[in-house]
Amino acid sequence: MSAPPRPRIGLALGGGSARGWAHIGVIRALADAGVEPDIVCGTSIGALVGAACVGGELDRLEQWVRSLRLQAVMGFLDFSLGGGLIKGEKLIEFFRAHVVDRDIETLARPFGAVATDLARGREVWLREGKVTDAVRASIALPGLFTPVQRDGRWLVDGGLVNPVPVSLCRAMGADLVIAVDLNADLLGRHLKPKPAKSPPPDAEPATLAGTVMTRIQNGMSQLGFAPDHGPRPPAMLDVLASSINIMQVLITRSRLAGEPADVLVTPLLADLGLMEFHRAAQAIEAGRRAAAAALPQLRMRLNGNNGR
Repeated sequence: MSAPPRPRIGLALGGGSARGWAHIGVIRALADAGVEPDIVCGTSIGALVGAACVGGELDRLEQWVRSLRLQAVMGFLDFSLGGGLIKGEKLIEFFRAHVVDRDIETLARPFGAVATDLARGREVWLREGKVTDAVRASIALPGLFTPVQRDGRWLVDGGLVNPVPVSLCRAMGADLVIAVDLNADLLGRHLKPKPAKSPPPDAEPATLAGTVMTRIQNGMSQLGFAPDHGPRPPAMLDVLASSINIMQVLITRSRLAGEPADVLVTPLLADLGLMEFHRAAQAIEAGRRAAAAALPQLRMRLNGNNGR
């Protein structure tokens, strides 16, 4: 008797901003174990990493993100108050020039990205056109990145409706879906009290959010809106980050309950800030560890114990 055919493996890479570099570690660990996905889908930062993976550009992407430093990340933030704090064009232009820019239909493996129709609140599956255009729409995190207009619609981050795109993987023909959830341990992370520190004047800022907030607060002071004395509320970006975390965690739980993955990979990334893109090494290692922990379950599924 011949062995049954191997199931088509789908890899669903979830959203999570800077925590998304963990996807690189997940993909590396799976490859080391001899597991190569047939279909790759991504939401937000998962779309960016997924596109690089399918486009054969993961080595270049990893080399770039490991080299990122705080000042370099700051250079990609083209501040705007028109629809989002950051336009995002500098980041996507760098991605377009240095990583991958081709039609989705020409990629070696099927690829899809998820965005959200801002007017209708509907999920939009991006499976054709330029890879970078799909990625730019998928990463348009509300309040941070400006929306993208495509086919007469304003598109924002797919994490609003489908943070971990298991459903898209299945629709594209996956028999077995490996899903990566970057937000499982994040609730309350940004609002936890931190010990006060007085870094030396020449020290690099601890977080990108802190640097951005300093600039914003300085600007407010110049306009006569400096915060008064007394208990200080959470910083604006901390409130925004925590709100995004709540939204994505609860939506992810709901979607995965109705559309469960066969194997769920959950990197522990609570200490990584929303925009700390310069901490790639930590995120990649967390992804490797989480994927390694999920390998026994994956092997069981691949050996035929994949009844759903």
